[in-house]
Amino acid sequence: MSTTAVRTRKHATALLLAGSLVTLAGCSDSSSDSDVSPSKSPTRTAGAPSPSSTTSAEDAAVITAYTRSWEAKTEAYQKASSAGTDVKKYTTFKALADIERNLAALKKAGQVTTGKPVLHPEVLQVTTAEIPKATVADCVDTTNWTLVDEATKKKVPLPSERLIKYVSTATLEKWGTKWMVTELTAQDQAC
Repeated sequence: MSTTAVRTRKHATALLLAGSLVTLAGCSDSSSDSDVSPSKSPTRTAGAPSPSSTTSAEDAAVITAYTRSWEAKTEAYQKASSAGTDVKKYTTFKALADIERNLAALKKAGQVTTGKPVLHPEVLQVTTAEIPKATVADCVDTTNWTLVDEATKKKVPLPSERLIKYVSTATLEKWGTKWMVTELTAQDQAC
């Protein structure tokens, strides 16, 4: 196997695992927000905050913003471009920079994704500081989210040891009345 093929394969693996494409350990650097345990097992389904009385309106707004960010990111990865997507509407700062970097790598490699990841987000914490912050934990399932060669539509071979379902965390900030994903980090931990 050529070094270019090895590099492409390694980069594709990093995209699917880390970004998951994009994605998430996002604890802020303040000590009050860094008390998040990645071993928590999220149980909510993407886009469907629990209707129970324990789910606050703020938690629901956080999950909605988080889920819409993923939907926009998934759409961008399907064409290796954020143009015409809502990526910038729900994602900013480090998370947006990571997405754009991954999209550039996909475009350069001539690769896109098909299908969609399955999310199971759970709000771990919401702070009420001057700029409110939230932390979301997720179990991202990439079973049906496939990396393919854009020209041939054939699956890109990836290492068998890569995680298909992994723990991911996100940090969001509330800007006015709108929650924005500011950091997404995939963790090297199965869920």
